[in-house]
This record gives sequence, C-alpha cells and structure tokens, in this order.
Amino acid sequence: MTTSHLSTNAAPAVDPDLVAMIDAVFADYHRSGPSHSTGGRAVLDRALWQRLESLGLARLTGSEESDGSGAGWHEAAELLSAAARHGIRTPLGEHDLLACWLLETLGEVDDAIRTVHLSPRGGPDTPVPWGASVDRIVVVWWAGDEYRVAEVEPAALSIREGVNLIGEPRDTVGAELAATAGKPIGAALVEKLQRKSALLRGIQVCAALERAVEMSIEHVTARVQFGRPLAKFQAIQNLISDAAAEAALARAATEAALDVAVATEWDSVNLDFLIATARSCAGHAASVVSRNAHQVHGAIGTTREHRLHEFTRAALAWRSEYGSVRHWDEQVAAAATAAGPEGLWALIADSR
Repeated sequence: MTTSHLSTNAAPAVDPDLVAMIDAVFADYHRSGPSHSTGGRAVLDRALWQRLESLGLARLTGSEESDGSGAGWHEAAELLSAAARHGIRTPLGEHDLLACWLLETLGEVDDAIRTVHLSPRGGPDTPVPWGASVDRIVVVWWAGDEYRVAEVEPAALSIREGVNLIGEPRDTVGAELAATAGKPIGAALVEKLQRKSALLRGIQVCAALERAVEMSIEHVTARVQFGRPLAKFQAIQNLISDAAAEAALARAATEAALDVAVATEWDSVNLDFLIATARSCAGHAASVVSRNAHQVHGAIGTTREHRLHEFTRAALAWRSEYGSVRHWDEQVAAAATAAGPEGLWALIADSR
C-alpha cells in the first residue's frame, strides 16, 4: 500500500516505479530472507545492505557527487515506510538521512555503514541506534563552548548493548573525546540534525500504524463470528474507524511537516511546531491503534506467531525515540501558549 501526501503544500510526486521497486525489494526479502522474529536482538543483515547499496537505496538522498542517488526526503520517506510495513529492521534512516548527511556537509563520506550519537547538551546520553553493529559512529557533542563532531569506530568506544521494545539495537555508548577532538560544527546544523531525527521516527511510526490498521481490516473482513463477518458488528466498526482516523491524522500531520521541511530546507520559522505536532499526533495514535488493533484481533493478536505485534510494538518503541510523547505534547502546548489567541491560527496555517 502506497501512502499519498495529505498536506496542502505542493509536495513533489514520487516516481511510482521507484515506489514499486522499493516495495518489491522488501517484500522479496521478507519472503526469502532469514527469520524476522522480534525475539532477542535484531542483527544487521549485511547481505540485504549490499543489495540496497547495489540498487542505490542505502544512500538514496546522498548527492551524486558523493556517490549517492540524489533523491530527496519524500523518496526517503517511501523507503522508510516500505521497510516498516514489511517489518524490516535496518538502519537506513540513521545511515543516510542523519550520519551521511551530516558528514557530507563536512565533505567527508564513504561506503561505511554509520549511525549517529548526539550527546545532548546538559542532558543524559540516549541509546544509540545500531551502535555496536555499524562500521562507524558519528559522534556529536558539546565541547563547552561549541558543538564538535568526530567519526569513531565502535571498537574505540565503550558500548553496552541494549534493545528497544521491538528488538532493534539501542546501545549505550561511552565516548571519551577531548574538547579539542573532531571538528567544530554550528548549532544550526545540530538543530537540523535534531529535526531530521524526530521526523524520521515520525515517518516510521505512521507506516507501522497504517500496516496495523490494514491488518485489522483484513482480519475483521475475513473472520466470521455468529454467522457474519466481524466487520458487520457496529462495535468492531467503531474500533476500526477510530484506529484509521488516528493513523490518518498522524500521517497528515507528518506529511505537512515533511513538505514544509523540504520546501524550506529545514529552516521554516514554524517547523519546530509542525514537527512537534506531527510527533504528538503519531504518539497518541500509537496508543489508540495498538489497543484497537489487538482488541479486534482477539486472542490470536496477542500471540508471537501473529505478525500484528511486529507493527504495534514498533510504533510504541519508535514514538519514544528522539523525544517522548510527553516532550512533544509540551512543545505543542508551549508554542500555542506563546502564540496566544491572536496568533494561534497563524501558527497553524503559516508554512513559511
């Protein structure tokens, strides 16, 4: 299932042949690849990665001058969504949209598989996606008077392995980097990194929720109870419609934020509000969709053998990364309060 852009901004159409090819790659991998059970820690499949590289998908948004494919974030959103819909666990977003993008702005990028570790200024470190699995970690930290960035091999760092709710690697990384190490980068670049990280997870949450809704519709249409399909019962219809509405709202808010981000090169005056709104909507939608989807599936939806949990647990895991639901709710409330009654509509409608 291919999602369409629901915002009012003029988003560029994604080549349908590219969308079909991306979906076919992940569908084929899921059919013929290794087991995709979420039990334990997910493994970075190097064979899949090599195939993605050969098709130009591993660095889809990298510039052609740096051996990337020269695509944009709308194409990347289709790639991330397809991986999420098929339950594929791989650090495509962290590699292409975050780590390689950051290095490319500094003129340094090659074929190594990367992730990003942003050590927040004045706050505790957060787990690093795929930290112990990749070739290199791009570390960004506050050095007392400026941000600095350095590319480090995992073996040179202290890493304690961990996983998120869906089994993806989320590793605690200890980086003893001197204040003079690495290269200085501007705060504006770090802010863009934070925005891109947040929206990346929002896109993935939306795709997981849409797949859970799709599976629920398929189940209640096919399942017969008391002589008629479950879809004919009003209570079931209400559960499905609520889940579908929440997923659609999350998608609309996320598409709106993405369209403005791309159109303004991630520098819109109200982009932070749009991203916060998208993440808040997606976070709350994850609760409704997960609850309703499992309820309409009944007992079978709680088993490990059924695939539903691959998507509901993924949505619940991703909604808490690069900012919790509470964090994004507070950001939305703070922006609305600051705008006041006079400026609230302009805050919502302004896409500059």
